[in-house]
Amino acid sequence: MYKIMKAEKLADKIFLMDVHAPRVASHCQPGQFVIVKMDEKGERIPLTICDYDREAGTITIVVQEVGASTTKMGNLKEGDCFRDFAGPLGCASEFVHEDVETLKNKKMLFVAGGVGAAPVYPQVKWLHERGIKADVIVGAKTKDMLILEDEMKAVAGNYYPCTDDGTYGHAGMVTTMVEELVNKGNKYDVCIAIGPMIMMKFVCLLTKKLEIPTIVSMNPIMVDGTGMCGACRLQVGDEIKFACVDGPEFDGHLVDFDQAMKRSQTYKTAEGRAMLKVLEGDTHHGGCGHCGGDE
Repeated sequence: MYKIMKAEKLADKIFLMDVHAPRVASHCQPGQFVIVKMDEKGERIPLTICDYDREAGTITIVVQEVGASTTKMGNLKEGDCFRDFAGPLGCASEFVHEDVETLKNKKMLFVAGGVGAAPVYPQVKWLHERGIKADVIVGAKTKDMLILEDEMKAVAGNYYPCTDDGTYGHAGMVTTMVEELVNKGNKYDVCIAIGPMIMMKFVCLLTKKLEIPTIVSMNPIMVDGTGMCGACRLQVGDEIKFACVDGPEFDGHLVDFDQAMKRSQTYKTAEGRAMLKVLEGDTHHGGCGHCGGDE
């Protein structure tokens, strides 16, 4: 059992929890995720790691209520426990493996949408701890929906909040904030965009035009988190990849977002999964096509 050491509400239907999971905390890196399960019969939910404390042995996760399981999860309190808390899973962010002195010479831009601020935060924090400043854009519908503002301000070189209703920070979408920064003379070596699929798509369309290499996290399409269900199958350039085992981060300019979004909707029904199995053949389930993930 994995005890919840802290539980708080960040915004409407968005909750933060610190979970005691020492083995996960001792090995995780920014960009990775965990799979949590509330009880014996509970649904397995993949969640990106928001923060970690190796000394305390805790992992911070952010949960947004979108279905029955996550709604139940939002009701958990300090002292409650998760039945399973598996990780770290997936690949760490690419820059973790780069030379720190090389990174210091790079101008990095992070763009987060909604709860995408949660996986962006540990990446910016990791850079900050090594003396590397990055610009951070975070967008939400309203000010009340922006999360981790104080934490992000503490580690970002420059922090730019955006609201769709224009009542706080930059008025408009994150893409218009990116354009504004570039028009002011900012030159970025790389952009990391994490958030809703549609947001990442349009950020990539813009950064491709601006010739800014862009990394995206495809965690929104993950279901099983182990490569067995085939839900997160996506086209990256001329290759078939699976977000959970090959990512979750990929070159955003190579990801076929339209196909990924359409496929995610199709995957939700039994009939849709059966059709995808026929169309995709041996690449349907983690590359083997024989694991019985649709049975």
